[in-house]
Amino acid sequence: MERLTPRETDVLGLLAGGASNAEIATGLGMRESTVQAHVSRILAALEVDNRVQAALCAKDAGLTR
Repeated sequence: MERLTPRETDVLGLLAGGASNAEIATGLGMRESTVQAHVSRILAALEVDNRVQAALCAKDAGLTR
């Protein structure tokens, strides 16, 4: 988790709560394309293949909202 920026951590927390990219974008006041870029960087930083695995990492780290 320490490899994530604060904004990526925000995105991950919402992702882990089951929010779609569109919902995350609305909630954080950004474009959906920006959320997609953050999600890609999150997956790479956490070395996981998909959103479900990233959500499990977030849950383990106590980031779920």
